[in-house]
Amino acid sequence: MELKEQLSGVPGMLRPFKGYLREAGLARGDQVVYYGCPGTCTPFVELLGFAVRDLPIEQVYVPYVDEAAAKVIRPVEGVGMQVSGDAARVDPKVVVLMGGLAMPGVPVTKETVQATIGTHPGASLVGICFMQMFEKSGWLDAFAFDLIIDATLDPVRVWE
Repeated sequence: MELKEQLSGVPGMLRPFKGYLREAGLARGDQVVYYGCPGTCTPFVELLGFAVRDLPIEQVYVPYVDEAAAKVIRPVEGVGMQVSGDAARVDPKVVVLMGGLAMPGVPVTKETVQATIGTHPGASLVGICFMQMFEKSGWLDAFAFDLIIDATLDPVRVWE
């Protein structure tokens, strides 16, 4: 892969994602399925979901790679997009791997992730991570990403 552009801030993460999905030729009801860590990845999944809320797609969140626990992502008036309690079938046209899955100590391996997403041939593969997590964990060689968005949180400033 080669660097296509360098952006900044939250819009720098969301706009390329939305642009990619717009160009993906998705039909009404096609699924974008996000795989990520409960808690840490979930707010970013909801943020990405909010960015593409006007597309006619179905969005689904899968904690880790447990597709039996898949949940629909829905708009909540006055709040944004939220992972619902509603169970979802998993049939992605686009698979989104969140970088939290590649972090040390997470109870999945890249081989487990490969096996899970391998059951969805033909789905395009997007990676969303922070601080070069896919690169640091060796996932760039393990997955044929169609798009990677790698954001940096630097510096983080704290005042008291």
